[in-house]
Amino acid sequence: MELWYTERGIVPGLALSVEVSKVLHEEQTEFQHLAIVDTPLYGRMLWLDNIIMTNIKDEFVYHEMISHVALNTHPNPKKVLVIGGGDGGAIREIIKHPGVEKAVLVEIDRRVVETSKEYLPEIAGALDDPKVEVHYEDGIKFVKEHKNEFDIIIVDSTDPIGPAVGLFEGDFYRNCYEALKEDGIFVAQTESPYYNEELIPKVQKDIRSLYPITKLYLAFIPTYPGGCWSFTMGSKKYDPEAVDLSTRPSYPTRYYNHGIHKAAFVLPNFVCELINK
Repeated sequence: MELWYTERGIVPGLALSVEVSKVLHEEQTEFQHLAIVDTPLYGRMLWLDNIIMTNIKDEFVYHEMISHVALNTHPNPKKVLVIGGGDGGAIREIIKHPGVEKAVLVEIDRRVVETSKEYLPEIAGALDDPKVEVHYEDGIKFVKEHKNEFDIIIVDSTDPIGPAVGLFEGDFYRNCYEALKEDGIFVAQTESPYYNEELIPKVQKDIRSLYPITKLYLAFIPTYPGGCWSFTMGSKKYDPEAVDLSTRPSYPTRYYNHGIHKAAFVLPNFVCELINK
């Protein structure tokens, strides 16, 4: 008998189903329903509240693009904060950068980190690196208490439902701005331009009200709704499209490269219209 997991409800009228060969772990944490399954197509896969978060096959696209664009825009990133991202993929990418001295992860749900370490070591393996500091607390509260501290802040959140709703609000963005140093960079995942026609313009407006340089860029991730995914960057000083990437360090990646860095900011007309609403 075949077993399928189906993601539905995050985009009205759309469902995404994946064949599952085995359910490896399932529990209701303090914050959300968590499942890790093995699939014939994507390998092991993490679900939160019945929504696909990450998987072994295509995770590198998301984690590289949410991390390296900012890391290579900033000339000397030493201290980086990740809010959410308990699977550890963004942290793995951040500590590849030779200039990074400290990577701080703030994850509200301890069980996401613990189960990722157990079942997704390819993604979570860097969480025990000596450069990494992990805090199990609310990221919204954390940034309020840390002013002028970080070179880069990355918001690796779930979709804007449940415990992640506050990570898409203007007050949170302002607190992130204040937690950055004077030349800091902010990056957040901002959902699909096909299905989030209201969220993306709102985020753009909020970020533009804070940062002199605000940009949206894209990557292509098969297991996220629509396949085309957006990230929004706010920079106090450095333009990601103007940076001389030839001066930046090199390290192994599978999706990100210097050409992709520049090309990701070249947007289809419908996305340009969306961010200029």
